[in-house]
Amino acid sequence: MSDIIANSSSRPLPNRSEDRLPDQLRGIQFKNNIAPHATGSTLIEWGNTRVVCGVTIEEKVPRWMKEQKKEGGWITAEYSMLPYSTHSRKQRDATKGRIDGRSQEIQRLIGRAIRAAVDLNKLGPRTIWVDCDVLQADGGTRTASITGGFVALSLAIQTLLDKKLLKTSPIVNGVAAVSMGVVDGVPLLDLNYEEDVNAEVDMNLVMTDKDEYIELQGTGEKGTFHHGELTELLALGSKGIKELITLQEKAIAASV
Repeated sequence: MSDIIANSSSRPLPNRSEDRLPDQLRGIQFKNNIAPHATGSTLIEWGNTRVVCGVTIEEKVPRWMKEQKKEGGWITAEYSMLPYSTHSRKQRDATKGRIDGRSQEIQRLIGRAIRAAVDLNKLGPRTIWVDCDVLQADGGTRTASITGGFVALSLAIQTLLDKKLLKTSPIVNGVAAVSMGVVDGVPLLDLNYEEDVNAEVDMNLVMTDKDEYIELQGTGEKGTFHHGELTELLALGSKGIKELITLQEKAIAASV
């Protein structure tokens, strides 16, 4: 049993999906090349969460980059939850005439995370679009989008290399994301929806394969949290990231 679990041994262990221990991820699978018209794509199945991540590439850069005389390329993301992804139908953003605040926040996070994986100068004057569409939501849709988005990106870059459109890969970091939280006083890794809505503390962690932080989002949902809990949650998250990076590497290797 890990030190993380041992440190929590005085607290009752929760009943978790897939009979998981507090420091265990849900089952994760990647089904690559699911979108034939995308340059790279994968369906990430993370517990009961399902997200299609597709990457397309335009041989041009955004207008603002030209105006500011910025060299290199750009990476941006779009995120959406399909109407049938939740228990009650979710209205499409298009019918409301605007992107809701949550979706906007998440797609900006995905864009920042994926940009951290790439040397934009080596990418050249092109734009990479990372589209993440949630088919089924059971917690962790943003972390699944980032983790699956990196796999789709890697497959797309390999396509550019195969077509001799790039001489060397611009990918400089692996990138993955995971959630953590405190539920009924117990620090947990990888919250599903039921755990997430009942969490006293809710966090999302984005890291590289070099054990570097890209982003940490943390909130005391039902109170405050102390330094010891933060340290324990970060240890859980770091452990989860390492496992996710390994799964990503295997999924990418299977398709190149």
